[in-house]
Amino acid sequence: MPNLGPTELIIIAVILVLLFGARKLPDTARAIGRSMRIFKSETAKLRDDDDTTVQQVAQPAATPQPAAPAPQQLAPAQPALSPEEQAKVLEEQAARLRAQASAQAGAQAGAQQDKH
Repeated sequence: MPNLGPTELIIIAVILVLLFGARKLPDTARAIGRSMRIFKSETAKLRDDDDTTVQQVAQPAATPQPAAPAPQQLAPAQPALSPEEQAKVLEEQAARLRAQASAQAGAQAGAQQDKH
């Protein structure tokens, strides 16, 4: 894409003023600036998360253990599951929850019929 010259920038500015109006233009620019700031911070967080994950995988023994065990460490350790296994476990949990919800709905419907 070629560089924008001063003439093109002036035309773009005139079109923006015509579209948004002179009163709404500062608010629109402010909203765009906030959106860009949020977007940049989120992408920076993603990069930081990726960097820490890579560092943790590369140096697993380098992190010191806390003196008191964290609540997550009190639970029995489960082996790492593959994404397919995690999906299967989640589907089983969802099926159980659906069955419980339908049983509760059936019990409530039966109780309402008894009242009438």
